[in-house]
Amino acid sequence: MASYRTLICLIAGVLLSSAAPAQDAPLRSTHQSLDWFPDETGQPQPLKTLADWEKRRAAIVAGFEEAAGRLPPREDLPALDVQVSEAIETETYTRETITLASEAGDRTPAFLYLPKGLTPGERRPGILALHPTHAIGKKIVDGQGERPNRAYARELAERGYIVIAPDYLSFGDYADYDFAIDRYESGTMKAIWNHMRCVDLLVSRPEVDSEKIAAIGHSLGGHNAIFVALFDRRIKVIVSSCGWTPLHDYYGGDLKGWTSERYIPAIRDRYGLDPDKVPFDYYELIAALAPAAFFSNSPLRDSNFDWRGVEKVAPHARRIYELLGVPEKMRIAYPDDEHDFPTEVREESYRFLERWLE
Repeated sequence: MASYRTLICLIAGVLLSSAAPAQDAPLRSTHQSLDWFPDETGQPQPLKTLADWEKRRAAIVAGFEEAAGRLPPREDLPALDVQVSEAIETETYTRETITLASEAGDRTPAFLYLPKGLTPGERRPGILALHPTHAIGKKIVDGQGERPNRAYARELAERGYIVIAPDYLSFGDYADYDFAIDRYESGTMKAIWNHMRCVDLLVSRPEVDSEKIAAIGHSLGGHNAIFVALFDRRIKVIVSSCGWTPLHDYYGGDLKGWTSERYIPAIRDRYGLDPDKVPFDYYELIAALAPAAFFSNSPLRDSNFDWRGVEKVAPHARRIYELLGVPEKMRIAYPDDEHDFPTEVREESYRFLERWLE
């Protein structure tokens, strides 16, 4: 009789053999797989090299634009024309209430935090801080809301960063935004445009190091930090708190929450709320952030964004980070908490920002 160890080896060999795909099996070009890239004819081929990945990344961007609409050209941007309506002084920073010209006919409201005590010629990292869903918009990340764990714009300003915190469309001082008259297919793409204009403002400031730009957000801000970084490679670090899970794992695949005019109506109107028909998924979006550093806060009791879906994505996205030689730049935290950005994890995210920006 074969020994117990021999028997286990034989069983393992059978399992591995049965799990391995046949060499001549057709490659499935799903949005949940990062093992393929499209060749010149659009046919899926095994992804092996950095050049392969760049082709796949371009396809990921194109898939997102298919759903959210094209990002307009940025070759002929208007002047930022920053207008300051109020300045609040604290011991460590000045907080300006501003608007900036995002494009012809529209101005984006924001808080701009400028640290005190900079030496002549000193440059600091710049942070784009995106607020969660709340009627008061940017005031949430300044600590003016009822929940204590949302004041990351103010906290990062206190740590000496230059921070811009814009209102998202239909919130705060943007409450009367009219989606019906703009040039965008989705509120998501308009928000990406606005957030890139906020990055334009950061890099235009003499006290900002344009090579050290980050984005941070919770919930609504968490996925919008991912979205803007997909298009804006100037963003070198992304912190997403309670911001994402694969489409099949969002309320069990019920995508209605993504389809209002402030998000992506095509998910309903063009793809019938079917996760299998939507031309992108978070497997792709997270991987496409590489080589930018990525920190995710994914609580175990988040009722919006299921951590089990995040855990499905993790090994696939990490493979791309490894392909690019930066596996240490991806970190996912799973606190035993609800849809929140608890202090311990938030402080860890700040250390993560400091590590990759400083």
